[in-house]
Amino acid sequence: MKHVILLYDGMADLPCDVLDGKTPMETADKPLFDAMGRDAEVGLVKTVPDGLKPGSDVANLSVLGYDPLQYYTGRSPLEAVSMGVPMGENDLTLRCNLVTLSDEPLFADKTMLDYAGADVTTQEAKELIESVQQAIGGGDFSYYAGVAYRHCLLWRGAKEQKQSLGTLTPPHDITGQKIAAKLPATDAGQVLLRMMEASVSVLEAHPVNKKRRAEGKRPANSIWLWGEGTYPALPSFESLRGKKGTVISAVDLLKGIGILAGMQTPDVQGATGWLDTNYEGKARCAVDAFKSGQDFVYLHMEATDECGHRGEARNKTRGIELIDKRVLPILLEYLDTLDDYALMILPDHPTPCSLMTHTRDAVPYMLFRKKYKGSGKGVVSVTEKSAAATGIFVQGGSLLMDRFLGK
Repeated sequence: MKHVILLYDGMADLPCDVLDGKTPMETADKPLFDAMGRDAEVGLVKTVPDGLKPGSDVANLSVLGYDPLQYYTGRSPLEAVSMGVPMGENDLTLRCNLVTLSDEPLFADKTMLDYAGADVTTQEAKELIESVQQAIGGGDFSYYAGVAYRHCLLWRGAKEQKQSLGTLTPPHDITGQKIAAKLPATDAGQVLLRMMEASVSVLEAHPVNKKRRAEGKRPANSIWLWGEGTYPALPSFESLRGKKGTVISAVDLLKGIGILAGMQTPDVQGATGWLDTNYEGKARCAVDAFKSGQDFVYLHMEATDECGHRGEARNKTRGIELIDKRVLPILLEYLDTLDDYALMILPDHPTPCSLMTHTRDAVPYMLFRKKYKGSGKGVVSVTEKSAAATGIFVQGGSLLMDRFLGK
């Protein structure tokens, strides 16, 4: 029995003006998704427990069946594990975004123009982060390069500082806003603020950014520190669920969760976390995992979330359509050769284009089993509204995983 979760990060949304009052899920041409939905269990699941922020870290842990209230220790440690950061039990890590800020002389007067460093590439970012490390790293602080705009700061021996840092704001929550009210405000947070301020002079003059400006691109001209956390520990997915698992994703966050859960985390060439990702390569990687003996695959697609953060409803719609056209055919061609399988499609959380950030609302899920084919038990089209109309509501991700695995 093979089980696959196809996770469209941030797919759920609110009605969008540019889509004539519809959501991307309602607008998208997704014939394969909807065809399965007509013979599937469709409902809503609450992936984010009360008291926790609706981040992809919390929500993906939940969908994978790990109760975040028990296992969550912060976002950046999950990414740090994937990057190979040598994190000790008394250390603290922080997510380090490369961002684009406006050019006012005083740091506090600047505006967050782009939380993703104006689409800085992984190679460009590597050079920028290396320069940040040389200029302001050292001692207890080490910067590690990740993928695209997503990087990590290791603060050695600072575990006790976590609670005294106050609220550190994700940069994707303040796109287009002045940053003054969102800067670290506590005494401990001033350490981080000084590094963020110092990074501007390093990055503004960097050859990478000079070249970007010459090409008509905006620079990745500052770091932004947030997502603090301490070393996490997860029991293996196999010990909890009796399934050998694989996580396939372009982003370190999901790979880190997979590593901590004792799952395989293969790299897929050309996987970018954006609309230009290698869809076919990721789908074939899932099939190869099953053929090699794996029982469970978690196939994570990031672009729908990025489109939500950018307020790009049409691109988000396109992202849903591309998965339907380029991922599902490959998966289903293999799965339909099996005697039985289960496939679940859902987002981890909503990322409404009108808000450009995550919300904690329950999300639609579609749970299809081969034996359901022809049953007509589902909905005409899988959307936020149709999922709510079924009246099926699952209170948490771990309960949904039990349901998915048939326990």
